[in-house]
Amino acid sequence: MTLSANINIMKKAARKAGRSLVKDFREVENLQVSMKGAGDFVSRADIAAEEIIKAELMEARPTYGWVAEEGGEETGSDPTRRWIVDPLDGTTNFLHGLPHWAISIGLEHKGQIVAGVVYDPAKDEMFFAEKGEGAWMNETRIRVSGRHRMIESIFATGLPFGGRSDLPKTLKDLGRILPACAGVRRFGSAALDLAYVAAGRYEGFWERRLNAWDMAAGIIILREAGGLVEPLTPGADILSSGEVIGANEAIFDQFAKVIRDV
Repeated sequence: MTLSANINIMKKAARKAGRSLVKDFREVENLQVSMKGAGDFVSRADIAAEEIIKAELMEARPTYGWVAEEGGEETGSDPTRRWIVDPLDGTTNFLHGLPHWAISIGLEHKGQIVAGVVYDPAKDEMFFAEKGEGAWMNETRIRVSGRHRMIESIFATGLPFGGRSDLPKTLKDLGRILPACAGVRRFGSAALDLAYVAAGRYEGFWERRLNAWDMAAGIIILREAGGLVEPLTPGADILSSGEVIGANEAIFDQFAKVIRDV
């Protein structure tokens, strides 16, 4: 496995931020869980991780642009390239002491995601991919599952919280997909959901109202693992629409037909 300089830079940044987040994660259980105390703590951990990632990436590639959950968007002197970063995808899990959250770093070139890293520090699982070079988890090449029957397949999604307006659509999705499959999982991290489809742990994933940093890295990892990824609305742009559907190639058309209700 020969890695490009960019992938090595991304992995290094993810691991460094991961060490900081793991240290903070150990403190979560000692906090009084309240919207003010614990929420503020996690926000500080999130911001600190983003600062670490930004320092590492921008030192190595100072001309690239930047967009991230906490720090907004900056245009680099090279307008064709930008980092797309979520320093902590799965914040609610982190807050509750659930060890399922990740760092997501994507690299965009001329509007296309060309490299991605999704790092799960709690389990020390590093998913990464570069266009044309396949997808990997740590030292092992990963591929989507070979299942081709919906009734044997497991899917993942996100469920709206706090009265979000997309709840009715999601309930309709579940009403169509649950009778047709072996189960639906809601683990709370879109970045890891996409990586898990790439690794064959799920057959497919769909979600609405995501941000670019939630899915940029996962999209390239899933594609390089042999999966198909599209916007939920055919012809839309995934990153700007915030809606995505992905699966192994064998199941994709069946899965998409159910979710899109066509």
